[in-house]
Amino acid sequence: MNNEELQQLVSRISIESFHKPFMHRAYFNPRLRTTGGRYLLQSHHIEINPKAFEMYGLKEVEGIILHELCHYHLHIEGKGYQHRDKDFRDLLKKVNAPRFCSALQKPTSRSNKQRPHYMYTCLKCRQKYVRKIRLNVRKYCCGKCSGPLELVE
Repeated sequence: MNNEELQQLVSRISIESFHKPFMHRAYFNPRLRTTGGRYLLQSHHIEINPKAFEMYGLKEVEGIILHELCHYHLHIEGKGYQHRDKDFRDLLKKVNAPRFCSALQKPTSRSNKQRPHYMYTCLKCRQKYVRKIRLNVRKYCCGKCSGPLELVE
């Protein structure tokens, strides 16, 4: 899908779902990273993340377009267009638009679940400590009894 096809799709969805024309530009913006799309308040244009189309297809892009058109039409009419506004939430329900898009970034390779954890035990009171970062046991002591620490795992 190219920008011209996207423009036609946005115009068609605007007429079918909102019964109002979309009078500005819609285009793909490859610089978008985590968001599916955005409505620009100053220019009234709509930008769509091309990754959404590549990863999830046309159905996902249509949902993003519906969401951004809610922002667009409410802003043009001078009503509450922000996510927290009642007008916006009501219009989302009316046109059956999603509140959020699907995740566009894959989890990073160094997530918390994969990071090693270090278990320390106090030699005096047997208090256990789990840490993500390795400690220097000669420098730190138990917070409970000030006893020496020992690395367990």
